[in-house]
Amino acid sequence: MTDTAPGYPPLYNHAAFLFGQLGSHTAYRFTDLLAPLGIKPPQFGTLRILEANDGLSQQQLCEALGIHRNVMVGLVDDLEKRGLVERRKHPTDRRAHAVHLLPAAAAILARAEELVTGLDAELLAPLDPGERTALVELLQRVAVGNGLTPGIHPGLTADRAESPCDERH
Repeated sequence: MTDTAPGYPPLYNHAAFLFGQLGSHTAYRFTDLLAPLGIKPPQFGTLRILEANDGLSQQQLCEALGIHRNVMVGLVDDLEKRGLVERRKHPTDRRAHAVHLLPAAAAILARAEELVTGLDAELLAPLDPGERTALVELLQRVAVGNGLTPGIHPGLTADRAESPCDERH
């Protein structure tokens, strides 16, 4: 910045603005990084939940991700068309389908994890390792303190005021 350049806007001093600015930048970068893999962030999130909990029903996935059941059907349909998941009869509920990861999903998830790790390094490059650890721990506390579910992006929910899995929708 030179002496003749305008100063930073006052918003730059507000955490809310900085969270929004960095969040928007990160979302665009993450989406761009996933594009060559043929998936988007919501599909990545769904695959990650299934990686940890293979065989969940669509209803359980809907509840875990906090998204409307119609959105979940579309996500699973897309992943199934890509050969990353398959629906099978649920072992205990004949009305439900269990969603299982297919081998192709493991390769996509491994590559996506590399990309996320690289994005973390890119975003946190101005910080030393101790600062990086401290920042992540502080952000985790802030997220939990604001009622966010660890590991679940609230942007997937179309209307946060409604129960996303409510059968009345």
